[in-house]
Amino acid sequence: MNEGYIQVYTGDGKGKTTAALGLGLRAVGRGYNVIMFQFLKGSESGELKSVLYLSGKYKIIRLAETKKFFFNLTREEKETLKKKLENELKQVYEVMANQACDVLILDEIMAALHGGLLTVEEICKLMDSKPSGMELILTGRSAPPEVLERADLVTEMRCVKHYMDKGVMARAGIEK
Repeated sequence: MNEGYIQVYTGDGKGKTTAALGLGLRAVGRGYNVIMFQFLKGSESGELKSVLYLSGKYKIIRLAETKKFFFNLTREEKETLKKKLENELKQVYEVMANQACDVLILDEIMAALHGGLLTVEEICKLMDSKPSGMELILTGRSAPPEVLERADLVTEMRCVKHYMDKGVMARAGIEK
């Protein structure tokens, strides 16, 4: 890849992670290597199973992994996750420094920010560390202005209507 850009998928609508996964799938189809770091996700999901079929060209690594929703964590559990993430974040910098992939996805990094596990400054530092030939994708609700300013492409997902409002829970293969 000659020139990589920074893309942000944000907003309150469904589809941020799905869009990032789709971009990664397209990149693999063109011979690129993809690494997705997922923040604050710990449940089994269809994407974890799917990438196993892509011959090592697409990897998903979970950081600050938790089976609980963040708002259900105790203060102590949040502190433990924060310390764990400080150590795990080194992996992201190593991927960048070694240019270990062509497309790097930081899925739900905004959730880590809003949960107090990362700061805006830390996210901006990650963005500024991106090698020129690497595409960087960040996802999550309520991306702050500093992140949006650094991005080359920003897509905002907006919920117009959602069946979850009628009590439909996340479904295997569709939402998880």
